[in-house]
Amino acid sequence: MKIREMFKEKTVFSFEVFPPKKTSSIDTVYQMLEELEGLTPDFISVTFSAGGSGNSGLALDIASKIREDNKVEPVLHLPCINYSKEEILHVLSELDKRGIENILALRGDINPDIPPKNEFRYASDLISFIKERGDYDIAGACYPEVHIEAKDMVEDIRNLKKKVDAGVDHLITQLFFDNEAFYKFREKTQIAGIEVPIEAGIMPVMSKSQIERMVSMCGASLPSKFVKIMQRYEHNPEALRDAGIAYAIDQIVDLLANGVDGIHLYTMNNPYVAKKIAGAVQNLF
Repeated sequence: MKIREMFKEKTVFSFEVFPPKKTSSIDTVYQMLEELEGLTPDFISVTFSAGGSGNSGLALDIASKIREDNKVEPVLHLPCINYSKEEILHVLSELDKRGIENILALRGDINPDIPPKNEFRYASDLISFIKERGDYDIAGACYPEVHIEAKDMVEDIRNLKKKVDAGVDHLITQLFFDNEAFYKFREKTQIAGIEVPIEAGIMPVMSKSQIERMVSMCGASLPSKFVKIMQRYEHNPEALRDAGIAYAIDQIVDLLANGVDGIHLYTMNNPYVAKKIAGAVQNLF
């Protein structure tokens, strides 16, 4: 089933997982997926190596397992900056063989150690390329607090409109901790004529180092309420984890009350956190 059809029927709830590092076994992800059984997300997205190697094969295997064993629709992340058109066609062929029709089309992070192939400079280039080659459901990424490479919000929204016009069916936001930032962003997209569904990306905090790393990468702001939680519990890992779960649940409840199209939970491959959050909000969808 194509994800775009789900948004016509309900408020969507989804998870994100990622393949293990090279030093870990793929069985760790399979075990996590088994623990997630019964939570019934609408779809599960799987991250994919942006470097043209690494976890790409594992990502395809995990996506297949999600579809075949978990009976949940998978969405494969597909970054393009370090891939050629021939390599993207190979991935699309693999998706067709496995019956996977949902893609999150991304430019991907630029790695200074890997020269980009420049056959796709932007996500919009990849989206157009995919649209010409099959009836895939295509999700795109968006940034409530502006992409770190964009000059300002106006430029960022203009670039987002290009992606949507190229064929994006729905959007998933980068993580954020201030719901007001999301509401302001949503209003700006409506003014710009962006009418596709927007899922809010929520990441529960599990450690201070994790959040500092993610904020430096995506530029998310930290509300004073959130900062106080980190300061209060930063030396108590279990307390910080549970406070992070509570904060994420509070975010989700508020977003649902304000008519969000969907919630995309960055699980960090942690079934305990995913189950706690899903259990708390499952009756709200």
